[in-house]
Amino acid sequence: MYLYFGLMLKAEVSKRQDARICIIGGGGTGAAMAYDLALRGFSVILLEQGELTSGTTGRHHGQLHSGARYALGDRAIARECMEESLVLRRIAPETIEYNGGVFVAINDEEADYANAFVNACQESGIPAREVQVAEARSWEPAINHKAKKTVWVPDGSFDAFRLPLAFFAAARQLGADIKPFCKVTEIEVKAGRAVAVNTQSLCGKKEEKICCDYIVSASGAWAGMVGKLAGLDVPISPAPGTMLAVQGRISDMVLSRLAPPGDGDILVPQRGLSIIGTTQSLADNPDCILPDKKEAAFLLERADELAPGFSKRPVHAVWAAARPLAGRTSGDGREISRDFAVLSHAEEGVAGMASLIGGKATVLRAMAEKAADLVCKELGLDAVCRTRDYVLPSWRSFYKAGSR
Repeated sequence: MYLYFGLMLKAEVSKRQDARICIIGGGGTGAAMAYDLALRGFSVILLEQGELTSGTTGRHHGQLHSGARYALGDRAIARECMEESLVLRRIAPETIEYNGGVFVAINDEEADYANAFVNACQESGIPAREVQVAEARSWEPAINHKAKKTVWVPDGSFDAFRLPLAFFAAARQLGADIKPFCKVTEIEVKAGRAVAVNTQSLCGKKEEKICCDYIVSASGAWAGMVGKLAGLDVPISPAPGTMLAVQGRISDMVLSRLAPPGDGDILVPQRGLSIIGTTQSLADNPDCILPDKKEAAFLLERADELAPGFSKRPVHAVWAAARPLAGRTSGDGREISRDFAVLSHAEEGVAGMASLIGGKATVLRAMAEKAADLVCKELGLDAVCRTRDYVLPSWRSFYKAGSR
């Protein structure tokens, strides 16, 4: 049963905890974690060096993954995506378009992939089914008329800014202190335990020391840089990808290539735009990543294979974002799992600190739950996750709540 957040606020939120938790990173995962921990009764402060969602969160294409894309490679990840997409659909409905998706086979090799793909989806709890190409094209005429096979899946899209903001709004209403434009310059470690963060406000250059009982780095592709502030070596691989948006909606459903995950194989409707993405490479530094002109041309070509005429539409924007892949690689990162990990740093000599790495935007709530569980375990506290239970407040209420 899902209850409305406003009703929950009228009741006792949770047993109040004495511990203060500092979250570093104001993207989707940090937002979900701030809400989760505040709902468990913790005092929460969240620090983001730029505007909220200004990192990878605000730069992805906004696909609500059913998990179909990962079903053949990793059933567990696929199942989790399916489960979490349903949770998000219920707790944040105004941020989501649950329009479904179509995987399209353009050639015979891709058509041969269909049976194994559908079976893997169904084994992962994803209700995929093959449909006649004519039926799929009756839903979405933009699909290439030369398509060999088509498979329906329960994909969708979500607003990459409004979804995290709904979590931020809930966290703020529960008392969390959300501080954008606040850069962490140092993590103080004393007697083998993280005890404070030193910050500098980018608005006025004000410096501040924030003492806390536990620190969670939810900084995504920047997790390695944050870890270094505490003398840690966090295994993260920033993997940039280029995306391109044209004006107008080519389709209302998500269109994907019926093939193993690759470059330029997903077309996502987003508001009044159509986004084709993405490419993948590796970078040493997630800052200042720019799109590549050759990649943009490649994306237009790939989009035309899915939906002929895509490239004739006016280009609205081309941009790049760095995925926070969990682990290290010498290749392009395709072989790294899209799963996430919550790393306790106690055994490395820094107790009271953890890093949350990897994952997908669709599973932000689940990622936050696992990280918050670790915080409770290491602090010896008993507080269960309840973020599945309540429909989040509107993203608009973040502004109504006022600034802190």
